[in-house]
Amino acid sequence: MRIEFPNAAREDFHWTQAQLRIGSAPDNDLVLAASQAAPQHLRIQQDRRGWVLQVLPSADRIYVNARPVRERALLRAGDVVSVGDCRMLLRADQDPTLRPPLSVPEQGRCTVALRAVAGPLSGRVLPLQDSLELGPQGRCALELPQGDVAALRIFWDDGQLRLDATQPSERHQLRVNGVVVQRLALQPGDQIGLAMHRFVVEAPGMEPEPEIVMSEPLPTHLPEEVAGPTGEVWWLIVTAAVLALGIALVLLIRF
Repeated sequence: MRIEFPNAAREDFHWTQAQLRIGSAPDNDLVLAASQAAPQHLRIQQDRRGWVLQVLPSADRIYVNARPVRERALLRAGDVVSVGDCRMLLRADQDPTLRPPLSVPEQGRCTVALRAVAGPLSGRVLPLQDSLELGPQGRCALELPQGDVAALRIFWDDGQLRLDATQPSERHQLRVNGVVVQRLALQPGDQIGLAMHRFVVEAPGMEPEPEIVMSEPLPTHLPEEVAGPTGEVWWLIVTAAVLALGIALVLLIRF
């Protein structure tokens, strides 16, 4: 993952460890100014769920996409983490424009939707069908700071789910997973960001089918058949029955 510092003269920070410690103390992996962060402010760990942010006890609350976080939060590429007046944009290592496109046969297309996870449209789910336009002339207007205007379109093209910035903003760049783009082929789980807006691509039908693991074939012979000849098995059964009968008779005579 990479961390970009918007509107700051600081180089991008790159890390590959399973844990990232952020604070103003010099022993942190990423050191911020003392006026911005506590000595041990937050920790980001990678587990099976993805990136998990944890606010440490000595720190004030932080913000993820302008929402306050007191203890924990799940992160994804494209999120903006604010600590004091320091804004950190999380970026994917891979440029999404360079990855191979994902093609889906027409009969296999699912119902694709955008789930708004931050911004004025947060909580809404916008179904795609054939095409979805956001902006002044689209299904939903994109409210931007300082009255700025932008528009984007998501549509199917030759089996690929495409994103196109039909009207780029002069001040706010369109990003996918934190990387600036103008157009590209989308994939499930991508996060589209424009100013304070965040949309996650929900497309379960585009995801690869789970691998089917065949169970072990049943044995052609029963365990008792493998253990020995059939006569030996019946001899053991008869012997056990005789012993059981003898024990029952002894108990009956005694009592």
